[in-house]
Amino acid sequence: MEMTIYIDPPIWPGHGRMWSHLVSDLSYEELHAFAAGIGCPPRAFDHDHYDIPSTEYAAAVRAGAVEVGSKELLRHLTSAGLRRRKR
Repeated sequence: MEMTIYIDPPIWPGHGRMWSHLVSDLSYEELHAFAAGIGCPPRAFDHDHYDIPSTEYAAAVRAGAVEVGSKELLRHLTSAGLRRRKR
């Protein structure tokens, strides 16, 4: 089974920067492997996605992340059964 990693635009403000979300449509293991491959620190994992600063957006896309809108990203995450709501 081939995985796809998705990234939404860096439109989420926080800590003086803009952020994207990075998710997998297959598993957290695949997501962690992809994130490690682009140099994303483990602390950037937030429940079910990685927070990616806008400065790293292009690198994630070059590495193979598929650019989608935020609603489509959430749809992929949910349909994969990987959505974890914050408590």
